[in-house]
Amino acid sequence: MRVVAGSAKGRRLLAPKGPGTRPVMDRVKTALFDILAGEVAGGRFLDLFAGTGGIGIEALSRGAETATFIELGPEALRYARRNLETTGLVARAETIRADAFKFLEDARAAGRRYDIVYVAPPQYQGMAARALAQLDAAPLTEPGGLVIAQIHPRERGELDALALARLRRYDERRYGSTLLLFYEHGDEHANEGGDQSSQSDEAPLSRSQTGEAHST
Repeated sequence: MRVVAGSAKGRRLLAPKGPGTRPVMDRVKTALFDILAGEVAGGRFLDLFAGTGGIGIEALSRGAETATFIELGPEALRYARRNLETTGLVARAETIRADAFKFLEDARAAGRRYDIVYVAPPQYQGMAARALAQLDAAPLTEPGGLVIAQIHPRERGELDALALARLRRYDERRYGSTLLLFYEHGDEHANEGGDQSSQSDEAPLSRSQTGEAHST
């Protein structure tokens, strides 16, 4: 596992051995940030269920203004902090050991706001759907902000079943056993009359290319 691009390009990232974390493959990471394109630079990034920090570190390397890493596991968080030090990105990072759902609740009350929220919880526990529901009901993004969920394709039904008011899915990409679902924060009627895009292992699209403009 390494940083793919940006100021820390090529730096190796450490991760504990064992099933406790599931680092994102470099191929998926590359595709993700190609899709996000110019959305990352200068933005505020939230890496929820951060594990060893690979996604948030990639965002910082590519010019994100700040990144907040939320991870409950103490060992994974130690590795995330070591990786931030190794890549020289620690000054723009905030690492918090916390339950992700409690953090979301407290962050909303504290007025925290982010431009991109990345949600990659442990699989098959319903956590992705729960986090999306919470981010829809009490957003940490402003209109035009993004939420990306990383799940196993078999979990998709749980997210499809959500009755979301603000978050509208505008793209999705599958890479083997990894499915990325992209949501944009719109108004409370964002999902009325809209379909949801589906893509798989194809050239990345921006929101403008999928026909979705930034909300204003």
